Parts: sequence; C-alpha cells; structure tokens
Amino acid sequence: MTPPSPPIPRNPNRRSSHTPKRRPVPSTSSAASSSPSSSIASLLPEPSPNFFPSASELLQLVAAVVVAVAVAVGCHYAVSSIGRGPRPFCDSDSEFHESCEPCPRNGQCYNGNLECAPGYRKYGRSCVQDGVINAAAEKISEWVQNHLCQEYALFLCDGKGIVWVSEDKLNNDLDLVWESGTIGLDNTSYVHARERVLQNINAVLDTRMNDRRIKEFKCPDNLAEKYKKITCRFRQWLAKHALILTPVSALLMSCILLLLRVRGRCYLSKRAEQLYQQVCEILEERALMSNNANGGEPWLVSSRLRDHLLSPRERKDPVLWKKVQELVDEDSRVDRYPKIVKGEQKVVWEWQAQLIAFEDATFDQMHLAPRNANVN
Repeated sequence: MTPPSPPIPRNPNRRSSHTPKRRPVPSTSSAASSSPSSSIASLLPEPSPNFFPSASELLQLVAAVVVAVAVAVGCHYAVSSIGRGPRPFCDSDSEFHESCEPCPRNGQCYNGNLECAPGYRKYGRSCVQDGVINAAAEKISEWVQNHLCQEYALFLCDGKGIVWVSEDKLNNDLDLVWESGTIGLDNTSYVHARERVLQNINAVLDTRMNDRRIKEFKCPDNLAEKYKKITCRFRQWLAKHALILTPVSALLMSCILLLLRVRGRCYLSKRAEQLYQQVCEILEERALMSNNANGGEPWLVSSRLRDHLLSPRERKDPVLWKKVQELVDEDSRVDRYPKIVKGEQKVVWEWQAQLIAFEDATFDQMHLAPRNANVN
C-alpha cells in the first residue's frame, strides 16, 4: 500500500474561517493520483491579501483607460480632419456615396461644386433665401392679398367687386407693377420673386381650377371680413338680427313716446299753473286800480291776456291755454261773461271787487282793533 501524503502546513498569516470544515478522506486511488500536485502546491507560497486591487482602484483603472481611449480617438479624428479638405458634393442626379457629401436643399451640384437655386444664395455649405428677393416677395404678396380681399369685401357689401382672379390676370398685374419701377428688382430677380409670391398666396388664398384649367384665386371669407367698412358691417348686422331688432325697436319707441307724452303733460300742467297765477295777479291788480278814480275797467279780455302772457311758440299749442281756462273756470273769485268790445263779442274776465273790499275790510278790522284797544 502507498503511504498517505503528509499534511499541508498551515500559513500563519491566513485567517481561519469561522467554522472549520471536515475534509473527506480521499480514497486510495485518488490519493495516489494527487500526490504529485499536492507536493508542488506545498512548495509554492500563498499570495498576500494586498496582491489583488480593491474595487475603488479597479474603477480608477477603468476610468483612466476610457479617458485615454477617448483622447486617442479625438486626436486621430482631429488629425484626419485637418489633414484632408472638405468632401466634395455628390452630383444631384447621382446616388449618395460615402466619398461625397449629399447636395443640400435648394441647390444644384455638379462635379463636386454647389450652385444655389434662383432666389437663394450660398452660405457656407448650404443655400439660404436671398434677403432682397424675399423682402420684395413679401411686399408683393401683401399687396396682392390686400387687393383681392378689398375687391371681395366690396362684392360682399355692394355686389360690385371681383371674386375670383385668374393666375394669368394676376401675373399681368404684377408685370405692370414691376414695369412701373416700384419693386426695384431686375428681370431675373423679379421672376424669382414672382414665383415666391405665387407660393405665398397659394398658402393664404382660396384656389380653384376654372373651365379652361386655369388656376384662380379668391380671398377667404373670414379674411375678407377684416376689409369691410364699418357702415357695411353695421348694415349686415342689422339685416342678420332684423327679426329680433324689429320688436325690440317697436317696444323701445313705444316706451320713448310714452315717456315723452308723460313729460309733456307734466310740463303743460306746471306751465298752466304758472300762467294761472299770473292771470290772477293781473286781474286782482286790475280790480284794485279800477276802484280808484279814473282807474279804468275792472275786466280784461281773455284773448288779449293770452297774447300778453304766452310766447309765440306757446301760442301754437292750444292745449296750454285751454288748461289755463279750465283753472280759471274753477276759480270762484273770477267772473267770466261775454261782452261787446269795439263792436266784437269777447269773453272777459273780472276779479270780484266786492270780494276785494270784503277782504280789505276784514284786514283792516284785524289790524286796527288791537290799536284801538291800546289807545283806550
């Protein structure tokens, strides 16, 4: 039998585990086969605990490797970009290749060179709109919109304007404006600006094709409302709400007429009372003057008294003096009787003189009696 292998000496620097595990006893055949490797392992020393890097050191190593790779790639790209010029443009009628750059929008490329379309100018490696042509196109588009919308608004109000305008007529009108020199563009720039104008108004105005397959333009209804005059809007608003405004207006007019009538009656009543007071004062003064010697007649003709008190405008309203006559008729202090005056029969008013004398006597008795009592 083969003698068992000697036990492996323990390393004093290695810490023992919390719970020692019992190793199985190797069989005879396994022990015989593992004896050479066990003898070699016993000769090699175990590694120290600081031999493997920690987690933080491992992360620092990875970060340093990533930064180094990024710097290397960036330097390679910078060197390659500086060392070679810009890629040529691919032809507009050819397919895209990695060795060339696609032709930008609004441009034409041939043999690697870029040519911008009319109305655009080269800016770096792209094509942008020409500012002069774009400004002129915006100005012309605004003029076309105002012209068409004003014509359509006139048609909606009075039925005299133009609704649809053909593209041919519009081009002719634009040509006349350009020939007048108000646009300030040469022929080539004007052609490009007119194309831009047609693109702009296609996006704003309504379009259709007529019987001759010619495009026509019309101002939209909601946009034409802004070009209507105030009088037109007011008339259309009245026509739209006529069913509601008619009864409301009739009711309002009735209320106004009723208020005016009530106000007129109040004015007539108040004015009639004022005139009545003046008539009484004049008649009473006339009666007092007639009691004296050569004082004249105690009566007055009512028509003359009317002409004396009323203004010319008030004489045209017979209702006012009629109310004054009613107040005088109700007064018992005034006598009313017909009388022949200068050959004509008139109605005269007379203040009762006896009543005046009675009032004077009563007044004298009331004021003289206390004086006589004081004298006695």
